[in-house]
Amino acid sequence: MKTPRRQTVTRFSVSLPAQLARQLDQMVREQGYTNRSLAVADMIRDRLVEHRQKLGDREIAGTITLVYDHHKPHVQATLTDIQHDHHEVIVSTLHVHLDHDNCLEVLVVRGRAGVIKRIADELIAAKGVKHGKLTVTTTGQDLPA
Repeated sequence: MKTPRRQTVTRFSVSLPAQLARQLDQMVREQGYTNRSLAVADMIRDRLVEHRQKLGDREIAGTITLVYDHHKPHVQATLTDIQHDHHEVIVSTLHVHLDHDNCLEVLVVRGRAGVIKRIADELIAAKGVKHGKLTVTTTGQDLPA
């Protein structure tokens, strides 16, 4: 069994307005962090992931969430056709009947950022889709624990 390597830690100082520091401390408590450093590290990771999603050659993971009225002509066929055209990056799908008219689909995706963004845009713009959103994250390989 491999023992995990201990990562080195870099310490740096951050100056904040008092009100912002109080809000940070409140968030730290509400979210159950044991200290500010862990919370700030998570915020930095989040911004790094967001920044990297804009780089089209990076591999990302994420979800494409769609809400649509399944009674609209051809919407299901259009969405299915687009998904079949990109099966190599769609890892899984979840389909939920929200009510008599509306469906929710969540597609788990993994691939190059630019490709994922184009697929999401195509799905979200499909006639009959009421709302859609691409949420991206890292595959985890490019960030330390």
